[in-house]
Amino acid sequence: MDSKTLYAKAQTLMPGGVNSPLRACRYVNAEPVFIDRAKGARMWDVEGREYIDYVLSWGPMILGHQDPAVSEAAHRAVDHGSSFGAPCYGEIALAEEISKLIPSMEMMRMVSSGTEATMSALRLARGYTGRSKLIKFIGNYHGHNDAFLAAAGSAAATVPGTPGVPEEIVRHTLLAQYNDLDAVRAHFEASGDEIACVIVEPMAGNMGLVLPVDGFLQGLRDLCTEYGALLIFDEVITGFRLAPGGAQERFGITPDLTTLGKIIGGGFPVGCYGGSREIMGHMAPVGGVFQAGTLSGNPVAMAAGLATLKRLQECDYAALEARSLALARELTAIMESKGQSVYLATMASAFTMYFSDRPVTNMIESGKSDSGAYAAYWQQMLAQGIYLAPAGFECAFTSFAHTDEDFEKTLEAARKVRF
Repeated sequence: MDSKTLYAKAQTLMPGGVNSPLRACRYVNAEPVFIDRAKGARMWDVEGREYIDYVLSWGPMILGHQDPAVSEAAHRAVDHGSSFGAPCYGEIALAEEISKLIPSMEMMRMVSSGTEATMSALRLARGYTGRSKLIKFIGNYHGHNDAFLAAAGSAAATVPGTPGVPEEIVRHTLLAQYNDLDAVRAHFEASGDEIACVIVEPMAGNMGLVLPVDGFLQGLRDLCTEYGALLIFDEVITGFRLAPGGAQERFGITPDLTTLGKIIGGGFPVGCYGGSREIMGHMAPVGGVFQAGTLSGNPVAMAAGLATLKRLQECDYAALEARSLALARELTAIMESKGQSVYLATMASAFTMYFSDRPVTNMIESGKSDSGAYAAYWQQMLAQGIYLAPAGFECAFTSFAHTDEDFEKTLEAARKVRF
């Protein structure tokens, strides 16, 4: 069956025909492509059309699809059993590797998604501090837990309001614009003894890529220390992408708790949260904060994640960053040559081209980007075999599997785009 037929069938079985809202491609006035298989930096749809992939499963596939070492580890693990619901060696091995690369995570808990990781980290922060309020940033996305859906980014930004989220839950969520340290300070001055934590994407990736301005992350660290709140880095996107040690290595800031996902599963559903032994010691069964999960520490996901982290330590991050920056700058120049205003934000192997004539440092500025121009760009690039995120406020990702030929074909497609 072709994608159009499959989508029609899917809409009779799933809301909007998808299992995650952005996949419906409504932001770009299109219908989704149904993928059949992927390898390296390429994907093929059910009709056999080939695409160069810059979504990479929304970030996890930093080694590309079907990396041989990761695939071998997963196959070997599944041959021993796909799920035990009991402790296994793989979860210890992966935890050791994570702790080695991110020293602030002395202890951790494996879960099954980034959403579950951030939800659990918030509960732990509240349990540890005995406080209820949290500060989050408008446009940051921390999964679909009720407390985080106030002014969230990613797919939540396309949904007006948050039906189903009780007002009494989000009233504990204090909002500030990303990069606005004064707003955070004002919240602490007004409610400091009630604030359990500040949660932040250290490099925002869900309102497009937005970099922290100088002093912003250090300012959050200082305020949390001063008022006895915990600083949570949501590194679901940035973990092992910005550097082997994530954003905290890149920016030199140590959070109290870190949440991870995506890359640490090597393509399988996984999440993780962790911090110091003191804080993590408040989790059951040694402490009173409860969290559990049948598939937590799944042996196949642990094996794939461990193989991924091992491989990444052999990779040249600096070279990929340089190549990715060159690609992003050339794409920007091509769009500008066609009369489009573009603001480029980039770091490591991620970038966003905003169709905007002004810098983007927060959600307000991100929202002023020309969505119609992005939709035209996306549709024409897809028609030429370039697979991009179906929304202008998401990141494009590159991988160690992308070749110079992939990048040149991408640039050739961009040169043919018309507005």
